Amino acid sequence: MSLVRVHNFSVSLDGYGTGEGQSLEAPFGHAGDRLHRWFFHTRTFRRMQGKEGGDTGVDDAMARAWGDGIGAEIMGRNKFGPQRGPWENHDWNGWWGPDPVFHTPVFVLTHHPRPSVEMAGGTTFHFVDASPEEALRQARAAAGGLDVRIGGGPHTVRAFLAADLVDHLHVVVVPIVLGRGERLWDGLEGVEERFRTEAVTSPSGVTHVTFTRA
Repeated sequence: MSLVRVHNFSVSLDGYGTGEGQSLEAPFGHAGDRLHRWFFHTRTFRRMQGKEGGDTGVDDAMARAWGDGIGAEIMGRNKFGPQRGPWENHDWNGWWGPDPVFHTPVFVLTHHPRPSVEMAGGTTFHFVDASPEEALRQARAAAGGLDVRIGGGPHTVRAFLAADLVDHLHVVVVPIVLGRGERLWDGLEGVEERFRTEAVTSPSGVTHVTFTRA
């Protein structure tokens, strides 16, 4: 059976995966870009932007596994955009422009489903009101035997961990203290016992921790 994977999920030293006060102008709230600066200098990120160059060290080696073998993604509504409640309109199609980086079906978890949106490059957003188990069933059916990526945010990753559905989890511990926002690990005491754990540090100051189902 295909695997369920989380990649490049950044958390602060105090466990926050996003800051407080998300908005259109501030996708990660008061955290700004601090959780993801390690990623911006990598060759993987620059290629996503259609650019040349970028570093090829530890951070890039970890980051580039993001897309290999992925056939579908599941994300929470807050990763798709800043709107809450019923959709005010259907003009907003996500943070990524007309050609999103996913190039697969993407299942957006929301209590307010809307028609699917087909984008350039093979990305289609499907909006589903579903449990983690049901969303995963739909994503696997669309993935064609490939793996399913859980894209975030913290609430969504936490829900899939709580349901014991994650096979591979890559967390990037960033040496900042946010103090507020949404934490990844709340309610998951002892979750590490399900996994083999490895860690590698980077000259950028982050630590890459991987959890692989034992």
